[in-house]
Amino acid sequence: MISTDEILCLLIATLGGTAVGLERQWSGHADGADARFAGIRTFTMLGALAGLTGIMANHGQQVFAAILLAGAVAVTAAAYVAGSRRDIDGTTEAAALVVLAAGVIAGLGAIRVASGVIALLSLLLIEKSRLHALVNRIDDVGLRAGVRFAVLALVVLPILPAGPYGPFGGVRPRELWALVLFFSAISFIGFIARRVVGPGRGYLVTGFVGGLVSSTNVTFTFSRLSRSRSSSARELAFGAIAGNAVLYPRVLAATAVLNPALVMPLLPYLAAPAIVAAGAAALGARKTTATSEEVDHDNNPLQLGAALQMAALFQIVLFGVYLAGRVWGDSGVLTSAAVLGLTDVDALTMSMARGPGGSGQLALAATAIAVGVLSNTILKLGVVLFFGNARFRVIAGGILALMGVASVLMLLWLR
Repeated sequence: MISTDEILCLLIATLGGTAVGLERQWSGHADGADARFAGIRTFTMLGALAGLTGIMANHGQQVFAAILLAGAVAVTAAAYVAGSRRDIDGTTEAAALVVLAAGVIAGLGAIRVASGVIALLSLLLIEKSRLHALVNRIDDVGLRAGVRFAVLALVVLPILPAGPYGPFGGVRPRELWALVLFFSAISFIGFIARRVVGPGRGYLVTGFVGGLVSSTNVTFTFSRLSRSRSSSARELAFGAIAGNAVLYPRVLAATAVLNPALVMPLLPYLAAPAIVAAGAAALGARKTTATSEEVDHDNNPLQLGAALQMAALFQIVLFGVYLAGRVWGDSGVLTSAAVLGLTDVDALTMSMARGPGGSGQLALAATAIAVGVLSNTILKLGVVLFFGNARFRVIAGGILALMGVASVLMLLWLR
């Protein structure tokens, strides 16, 4: 007797086949002289068949389920052999195999997994032209960087030991390498974003993308540019603010990866300055015009050397924070956080996010990160006032000052 839950599983499997078959029929792959073997009706039946095999397996009929599934796979394979004589495209047949697999998973009861597989498959089929266009835009540099990152993440990371090794809290090789991958991924995302939006879309986009790597560098670079490109001072100022707006979600993302429990204590400290920065960047986006920029010739999209240096700095900072906490207590941690925030917020975030466990330690870590972000904001305000031209100082400096005031108020209120 089939239960209500099993009927739902069968329905999910059948509708999954219908969704894929609808796309195949709509795209013209089921009609005409070059039609493949399956359209909306065949895919619906394949989904239903796969769902039934999963249900049969749950009822102890594994042999009959295997025979039924093997028959469907054989039909799909035969269709590919016949179709490949005139066209080697096997997308429809591959989609049929995925529908069968998802249908079996649904029949076994994992309907969320099956639904996700079908949704992803449908997206891949529908976005064919965009995916092909994206592949065509990948050059040798981007392809090499992607393959190298895959090797670093899928080969090197799993074989590294977890640790810890040594004194002062120890060294954790796998965690350090995960940080290297994290920073390299940020650089790679920025590289891809520049290629997608193009180099001539204005300083706002450039600042936003640059902020994924370093908001301090963006502020310094745009401040200097404002003197030589005074006519673009407004666009440069809002571009710098866009780079600074990225800092807050970047800090929260890094914290969520390393210590999810720290996110909620930290969020109130960062919310107010983040709102100021995001609101100012959105205001600048309304009137910022595109400018003609030089072509991006970045041949090192992973920035692996910089990522390794960042991981080494993180470990040194971790030792320093550990010793400061042992010698001076909470005040030592906050002082070291303020000093480190002048140079590198990311290293501070990583070191603070890794260690705390109790509620008191979480509160101290959140305060330390907030203090570091505030000191970094003050540093960038000084850079703007010293290097920027008059209009740049008024816009970028004024907004950075508001962000700093918001941070101070939140620190005073929450402490």
